[in-house]
Amino acid sequence: MKKLLLITLLLTGFMGSLFAQTIVGTDPENKNVILEEFTGIHCGFCPQGHEIAQGILDANPDDVVLINIHQGSFAAPGAGEPDFRTPWGDAIAGQTGLTGYPSGTVNRHVFSGANTALGRSQWVGASNQILAQESYLNVGCEATIITSARQLVVNVEVYYTGDSPLNTNYLNVAIIQNNIIGPQASGGNNYNHMHMLRHLLTGQWGYEISETTEGSLYSTSIYYDLPADYTDVELVLEDLEIAAFVTESHQEVISGTLGEITFIEALELDAGIVGHNVLQTTCGEEMTAKVEIKNFGTQELTSLDFEYHVNSEAAQTYSWSGSLAQGEITTVELPTFAIEAEQSNMFYLSSMNPNSDSDELPANNDLTTSFERTSFLPQNCKVAILTDQNPEETTWDIKNSAGEIIASGGPYTATSIYLEDFEWTGNDCYTFSIYDAGGNGMNGGFYKIVKSNTSLIWEGNIDFGYETSAQFSYDELMDINTMSMTEDINIYPNPMVESAQVDFTLLQQSTVQLGIYNLLGKRIIQIYTGEIMPAGPQSITLNTNDLESGVYFVKLTVNGQSHNTKITVSK
Repeated sequence: MKKLLLITLLLTGFMGSLFAQTIVGTDPENKNVILEEFTGIHCGFCPQGHEIAQGILDANPDDVVLINIHQGSFAAPGAGEPDFRTPWGDAIAGQTGLTGYPSGTVNRHVFSGANTALGRSQWVGASNQILAQESYLNVGCEATIITSARQLVVNVEVYYTGDSPLNTNYLNVAIIQNNIIGPQASGGNNYNHMHMLRHLLTGQWGYEISETTEGSLYSTSIYYDLPADYTDVELVLEDLEIAAFVTESHQEVISGTLGEITFIEALELDAGIVGHNVLQTTCGEEMTAKVEIKNFGTQELTSLDFEYHVNSEAAQTYSWSGSLAQGEITTVELPTFAIEAEQSNMFYLSSMNPNSDSDELPANNDLTTSFERTSFLPQNCKVAILTDQNPEETTWDIKNSAGEIIASGGPYTATSIYLEDFEWTGNDCYTFSIYDAGGNGMNGGFYKIVKSNTSLIWEGNIDFGYETSAQFSYDELMDINTMSMTEDINIYPNPMVESAQVDFTLLQQSTVQLGIYNLLGKRIIQIYTGEIMPAGPQSITLNTNDLESGVYFVKLTVNGQSHNTKITVSK
């Protein structure tokens, strides 16, 4: 599945053709097997499980993907032992109902009873059942690794040969590594670990696919800067596999595949976007953005052009000049420009013309991110911070429109929840910024703006790199004369199983938005996007068929004023 190309000449034509071709078949195919094995270095029977899984792969080399997930007590390393665990494993295992090791799931399917976890003696029979079933979608995947810069670009296409029973599916892309030498109970200290999960490029549960009917084609390109190691275990490029698979929910894998990997030694001209600070919320009149660029090419980077816009507004342009050697990163601050923000917005940016020439790897040149227009905040607010495992790296501040700091906090000394009071200094648009000196955001923590009674006003995105910002409006007259456009907001039943009703009364004709969000602030379902409703009682039905069990927020926005209510889905 791998081929090695040592290329040092310009590759514009080659890369263009690589990512333009169709890589997925359009004829109906049977399902492929995704066997996720839950294992650990202290599991004495796990080598037997590895042999059984390898036998299934050997018998069906093009139709089976093996993913070995180290998690649980058997995977906890002792003194001096390597840590093969990932941040993803416990959550995946937690939905299987496993009771012993090794356990595995075949396409996360329930074959009998209520759980997906299977003992190793059941894997062959379950795999044969899956391989005999027709799939309503095909998955195509290919990847490119530029070895000198440790860049990974994955191209995935999903074609629907039939209709999915669900309106939403999820694409999952995993980095897997072979030939990791380490300890294994009953296998010795030089056991060769294969098919080990190292990273999920698409996060815990994957990227949303919203068009799931026959004839639909979903495609995406994912750029990732490969680290030297995960938890001090070396990431060897030549031993990697890239797996792509699609699920109906967090369970039930439909089908998947391993991607063909093309290795390229180096590119001369390759400038990529590796980070950004685009406002998460805005007061709606001006836009600011910072973009982190990295020179991946062997040629010194001296100039780069940008084109960017909000929604369908006219594009802005900016030209950067400087000096970046290969591997160096710099932050480019784009000029402030006027916008007409709606309640929900998209920011689009592309970089181009490095050194006034063509970029040889355009897959890492684009940035698309969403942001919302802020509501007016009440007078009494707090900043709520749950620090991650490195609290000393976290700081924050709030600035007025003149750039003066009116409140700040951190660095912190312990992993804990901190509540910080602050006061507005007058009618203005304020910018809240949070910084992580380690460059990995707030993984495992959170940051929020809450009312004096700690009820939620706004929660920020924890995956932001070194810095992220949001704007908030405050107006003394609005605070003094607060007059809600709604009354009697009620959601029932809560907890909800299949559906619930949102009842409220509009005091006048109003513009209404309604959505369901997860605890990280990501919108999961958008129900209304700005419908005009008459004054009087309103009742909206929430359908939870596409939601997993858990806690969510229902966000009702009326004429720009938002109301957040926590709900629990229980299935």
